[in-house]
Amino acid sequence: MTEMASGFEGLLREALAPVEPPADLGERLESTLTSISELAAEELEAWELSAMRDPRNWARPAAAVVAGGVAGAGLVLLGARRRAQHSSSPLDGVRDTAERALRELERETRKLLGDR
Repeated sequence: MTEMASGFEGLLREALAPVEPPADLGERLESTLTSISELAAEELEAWELSAMRDPRNWARPAAAVVAGGVAGAGLVLLGARRRAQHSSSPLDGVRDTAERALRELERETRKLLGDR
């Protein structure tokens, strides 16, 4: 019975062993999110305001807004995580991290909206 339990534990350890992500995963994710946000921006630029009268035409622009927003938020989070990993003090604190994330969000929003 102990042989079976130790064999089962070994199988569990092997199955639940941590897996390292590919080295270029962050770069691939960032490029994918960037392309999604660019495609969403292109979709919104191509959309005509005269079509706003008909609610049946709202699906594509609404989807573009959602996709662009989610991709933009993902890019901000990736940038914040990258900066946190390269930070000189890994224990900066939650407040400092939140303040940096908000500043980054403001900077990215200003870039997207053209410094209005």
